[in-house]
Amino acid sequence: VMMLDLCAAPGGKSTCLRAALPEGSLLFSNEPMRTRSQILAENIQKFGHPDMIVTNNYPRDYKKSKLQFDIILTDVPCSGEGMFRKDDGAIEEWSLQNVEDCWKLQREIVSDIWNCLKPGGILIYSTCTFNAHEDEENIAWICEELEAEPITLHDVESSWNITGNLIGSDIPVYRFLPGKTKGEGIFLAVLRKSGEQEDAATGKENKKEKKRKDKKGSKAKAPEIPSGWLKDNDGFTAVCKGDATYAIPTSWKEIYDAADQHLKVIHAGIKLGTDKGKGLIPDQSLALSTKLNKEAFPQVELSYEDAIRYLRKEAVNLPEGTPKGYVLVTYRQKPLGWEKNIGNRANNLYPQEWKIKSSHVPEGNNHVINS
Repeated sequence: VMMLDLCAAPGGKSTCLRAALPEGSLLFSNEPMRTRSQILAENIQKFGHPDMIVTNNYPRDYKKSKLQFDIILTDVPCSGEGMFRKDDGAIEEWSLQNVEDCWKLQREIVSDIWNCLKPGGILIYSTCTFNAHEDEENIAWICEELEAEPITLHDVESSWNITGNLIGSDIPVYRFLPGKTKGEGIFLAVLRKSGEQEDAATGKENKKEKKRKDKKGSKAKAPEIPSGWLKDNDGFTAVCKGDATYAIPTSWKEIYDAADQHLKVIHAGIKLGTDKGKGLIPDQSLALSTKLNKEAFPQVELSYEDAIRYLRKEAVNLPEGTPKGYVLVTYRQKPLGWEKNIGNRANNLYPQEWKIKSSHVPEGNNHVINS
């Protein structure tokens, strides 16, 4: 399955989707806003799954890319009425004009991305608002203008108390209303694009473009994945972007190439490290990847207090006898990241922008949940 989470930041939906998708699937996780896309990339790397690509693009950019998806989730920007209960700012920002601006923008977003959905593919439309203009009326518009087929969901738990269509239409929609359903308010509908399902046209490069890139790339030395760094080197292809080296699953390398040509890819696969001229410095993405071979590196287990210091990017002393070079630090055997042991001290390599900024230390037993 090839899926796109179009408005994905901060990443909770994407990590949930990736956990639910079958093995071998590829998930594109996109965020149009630049600052939010960096938070998205951080959370995707913390999740550690290699079959994900993070992009920073508008829907119209995807339209130009000609990439094709089996499923697209459009959790579109909305007037945020479902947030009124917990966010006073959402109440202050609400207006009739904002509602009108939102339903127009939502239709534009769906229109721009529609060509990227394969015939027979699934569109999931969702908002966190209540008014019918952004919800039922937009679904009716998608069905009429884009000839989408609404899908009825079966085996939905009756205890969830989901509310159906509120404008007298028989189009199946699903409302989670505070007071009836546990949680904040959301709306969603599932639609299928008309036409027969296809297996081809996933956005792979045409032969002419691939030949041009292969010819260009043949002049440079091909990058390599350091031996033993991953559990399965054979399943990956090394790719260089600037001074960074990435391990891209070979099964979707051509799709990555097409995406990198047309979109702003800010993360893909596993970022192995950066080369500043003295060899590859292992990256945080590698430390947190499910494909990391921990045995390839010296390891130091940290106490809870030292783990918190490390995640605050404070100095953490390593035990005497720790080998010099790059050391993987862990807590309860779970990788946290890297330190560079230079003998008389160790440099904390945790990303500056990821560090814990709060000075509060929770009391009690703080266990890592094992997956």
